[in-house]
Amino acid sequence: MTTIATPAAPAAPADRPAPVDLTVTDDRHSRLYWAAADTWNVVRRSLTHFTRRPSFILWQLGFPIVSVLLYGYVFGGAMKPPGGGGSADYRDFLMPGMFVMTMAMGFMNTATGVVTDTTKGVVDRFRSMPMAPSAFVNGRGVTDVIIAGSELAILLLTALAMGWRSDGGLLAFLGAVGLLLWLRFALIWIGVWLGLLMPSPEAAGGLYGVAFPLTMVSSVFVAPSTMPDWLGAVAAWNPISSTASATRELFGNPVGADATWISQHAQLMAFVWPLVITAVFLPLAVRRFQRLSR
Repeated sequence: MTTIATPAAPAAPADRPAPVDLTVTDDRHSRLYWAAADTWNVVRRSLTHFTRRPSFILWQLGFPIVSVLLYGYVFGGAMKPPGGGGSADYRDFLMPGMFVMTMAMGFMNTATGVVTDTTKGVVDRFRSMPMAPSAFVNGRGVTDVIIAGSELAILLLTALAMGWRSDGGLLAFLGAVGLLLWLRFALIWIGVWLGLLMPSPEAAGGLYGVAFPLTMVSSVFVAPSTMPDWLGAVAAWNPISSTASATRELFGNPVGADATWISQHAQLMAFVWPLVITAVFLPLAVRRFQRLSR
């Protein structure tokens, strides 16, 4: 019987590298580090999209300027600040309220941005990646604070050009700015939560019907003491009123406070109200994001 020899397999070259294990194991960084890194990536993505939409920039940054000019010049000549004399300027009372109103109504932009990402599948792609569950929510919050800071800077410059002045000193001025951004930061989580609940961007636009009464029934335009008793009590305990009164005190502008406890402790409540809102709605927003259907 003839035996056919099978050729031996060629020997591996001596210089061939050994197999490399491509499994990535990095124990040098904690989960907190990766959560912060994922959050920053979401922030960069959001800011990149924001800067590439000139019309949206003009609307979001231009609308506050138009509002300040309209309210300041339309109402400014016909109204007087609470407790002000004949020479008092209503714009000194109005401007801090307009700053607060802009920060408060910004949650609608947050909700619209979140629901847009949700309906376009962006959120689903994020959830399919090995990223921190809180990164999307936190990244949205950081992005909106940065944009809110830009809006506030433009509003302050516009108010200064209109003749408004802050007479409370530098530290008080910085404290007022901090309270304004603190309110905006807290309301972001309401916007994120609502954005994750809304079915479409058009539905998010209906939030204006909630935001408008929320800002009007407050001390943004007039003192609560000038309203009917029941409505004045609602306006006085509105978190927006606390921030408005606190920033007026710090800016050195007319306050229009009365003898009620909530009015006498405006600065305290301007810190406490956003803290409570954040404690309630930040976990709700993260939980809602985690429960979205794939």
